[in-house]
Amino acid sequence: MAYFGSCLCGQIKYKVTSFEKDMAHCHCSMCRKFHGSAFATFGEVKAENFEWASGHDKLKSYTAHNGTVRKLCDVCGSSLIFESEASKRGGVLEIAIASLDEGSGLLPVLREKDLKFGGS
Repeated sequence: MAYFGSCLCGQIKYKVTSFEKDMAHCHCSMCRKFHGSAFATFGEVKAENFEWASGHDKLKSYTAHNGTVRKLCDVCGSSLIFESEASKRGGVLEIAIASLDEGSGLLPVLREKDLKFGGS
């Protein structure tokens, strides 16, 4: 099964052929600020299972003080990709699940031990 995603303005499009089992909600302060939400949901994808369909030239990167990289559309600002040193070493990208086109059917598993709030 293939999954398709795009930014808000539709200028950047991508395709994922397979997600890894890890998917999570992140509620660190950087994700909250970047997404303008209480949390961001990311799913892991091996690099070989991901391809840009169009608009790759519109992609911009923001590198945070901790070295993480957030990739976004330079037209509409949509968050698309998150990369950490660990994900780069593991050969995976973390896709912003909200950027998937409708009907993806993907849902993260929320465990009770993950329900915590505080400074981050």
